[in-house]
Amino acid sequence: GSEEKGRPPGTSDKLGSALGPDWHEGLHLKGTKEFSHKVHIEVLCEVKKIHLQREFIQLQQTSLAFPKGEKNVEADEVLWPVYVELTNGKIYGCNFIVSATGVVPNVEPFLDGNNFAVGEDGGLKVDKHMHTSLPDVFAAGDICTAAWEPSPVWHQMRLWTQARQMGWYAAKCMAAEALGESIDMDFSFELFAHMTKFFNYKVVVLGKYNAQGLGSEHELMLRCTKGHEYIKVVMQNGRMMGAVLIGETDLEETFENLILNQMDLSAYGEDLLNPDIDIEDYFD
Repeated sequence: GSEEKGRPPGTSDKLGSALGPDWHEGLHLKGTKEFSHKVHIEVLCEVKKIHLQREFIQLQQTSLAFPKGEKNVEADEVLWPVYVELTNGKIYGCNFIVSATGVVPNVEPFLDGNNFAVGEDGGLKVDKHMHTSLPDVFAAGDICTAAWEPSPVWHQMRLWTQARQMGWYAAKCMAAEALGESIDMDFSFELFAHMTKFFNYKVVVLGKYNAQGLGSEHELMLRCTKGHEYIKVVMQNGRMMGAVLIGETDLEETFENLILNQMDLSAYGEDLLNPDIDIEDYFD
């Protein structure tokens, strides 16, 4: 009940294949202090301040060790590279901080006095030519909600790369309308794709990479070479629906084509990720 009550509007009930908060449970992680433990969650608080090690020492404060099981919280004797002070008064030391936050469309300044159609996630609804519901008004990026029937392997995700794609496309649509010309939907909306770097590893995500909207009717294929690469493929009915590629895999172009073509790959089985087989030779 409390979980439902606290969920933001537009949160999906459909489970995917994201790693989730328990991704490191049971793994042996090395850092300032070496141990394995379950995820500890602090609720009803925010980050008040972040302290570097020397700042924390000058504060002459005490940090807390992460609770283990039902034991009481104890003072931590280890010096950490960084410390997080919470609004509930607790301070924890850690090796690094990862901020994972959502995006809420900031439409409030535009709603007063206007009759925009708004999507379930709070964005201004746009059609396949980036029109809002008001004449001659276009929207793109985080503020808008794609209200057209999407490709089976594309979804809106408020990332800077997608916002940039939408911006380019919106500009083309505005120019085409001013010139009275027709325009086809941009290719970037055929397949979801995003590339970034994380801990200096190249990260490429394609299609329904976390099985978004596929429910339980999918399977995952994995290949992991420690310190070199991590590959996850999402399959449904023998067809590739998405992929995560971490490291210099050189598979992004091949997988992009396989996802777009929706070829039945059942016959290849686990050979799709066999490192001894050059998969590009199969499909070039």
